[in-house]
Amino acid sequence: MKLTLDPGAAALLDTLHAAGYAAYAVGGCVRDSLLGRTAHDWDLCTSALPQQVMELFGAEQCIPTGLQHGTVTIKYGGQLYETTTFRTEGSYTDGRHPDAVQFVPDVREDLARRDFTINAMAYNEAEGLVDPFGGQKDLQNGLLRAVGEPQQRFTEDALRILRLYRFAARFGFALDAATARAARQLAPHLDCISAERIQEELAKLLAAPQPGAYLEPAVLAVVLPELTPEGLTAAKPVVDACPAGEENLPVRWAALLRSLGESATRRVLKRLRCSNACIEEIAVLVRETAGESVCRSFSEEKASAHPGDIHIRQLLGRYGLCTVERLCALCAALHPQAASECALTAQRARQLEADGVCCRVSQLAVNGCDLMAAGIPAGPALRRVLEALLDGVIRAEYPNEKPALLAAAQKIIAS
Repeated sequence: MKLTLDPGAAALLDTLHAAGYAAYAVGGCVRDSLLGRTAHDWDLCTSALPQQVMELFGAEQCIPTGLQHGTVTIKYGGQLYETTTFRTEGSYTDGRHPDAVQFVPDVREDLARRDFTINAMAYNEAEGLVDPFGGQKDLQNGLLRAVGEPQQRFTEDALRILRLYRFAARFGFALDAATARAARQLAPHLDCISAERIQEELAKLLAAPQPGAYLEPAVLAVVLPELTPEGLTAAKPVVDACPAGEENLPVRWAALLRSLGESATRRVLKRLRCSNACIEEIAVLVRETAGESVCRSFSEEKASAHPGDIHIRQLLGRYGLCTVERLCALCAALHPQAASECALTAQRARQLEADGVCCRVSQLAVNGCDLMAAGIPAGPALRRVLEALLDGVIRAEYPNEKPALLAAAQKIIAS
């Protein structure tokens, strides 16, 4: 079987071979190439020791990424290629990193230390595919299976348990029975993994096309103990109904955690070391869909000439277009029977935004200076007047024109 190598990876392999070293593309790039997918990260492995790699390519072209583990990153053609010496690994005292590594001459020994068979394949043009554990067959059968003994693989690195479900969800693969059984049994070992790494793997899992079936209760009980079994069961179909992809992660997170309520959702996301912006966005989605009023308004206000514009404009002013679109997506997932109305609401929000329709105080035809010049004092009262004017414009009580707004402001102050 012949694979098309990335040009930079091919050139680096040629250089290593010409110098007398064995070298291969390895891991995910081989897997993705066999699946007919575009491989983005091309990792290499070689019999050359790290110092030999650096001598061959030069100090300016090499980054000593992890010399103790045999890894040098080579800069070539504007890309980075992580290049690691064939190695075996000792015990994993911390359940995450090997205590020691030993460099070896044979790529098959190196492949034996890897997590899953589909990631334990190597390739170069001279030898073709090196696949000692049946990774290609597992790809063809849509099966995710640990290399060797599953218990050993997960004991070495507990994060592999989450990676199992993440890869399975990404490709829609079934789980090898022994591998899945070991993952469930050893799930408590995930408590030794940092919150950041847990969050990263959960995010990748949630971004998959249909992750619901791969949200394993035994695993979620460890990494998201706040979520009840009933809450998880109810969330799975909603998560699947939400749009996929990294850009839609806030919607998926909200679908998964909304049974906890806003406060508990914030605590969970903070524990997982999510960014403040991410926490705020997800909390808004949970809060706004908690009482079903937002979803109901999207499905009910649709009969006449944009009767829902008031609510849409209020949401646009409060949160912005991106959040409104995500609210529509979450409401559609929660209420599939109203999905078309939610889509129309998102479309209308985009149109209002494109047309520059007034939804925010900053879009009013008057500002604070105008109101102060008209005799309204600075301070909290000024802000209240501006917000009242915005509400009046949104409700079409008066036009967004300076004379009308100044007159309305005087009435507001007088009332």
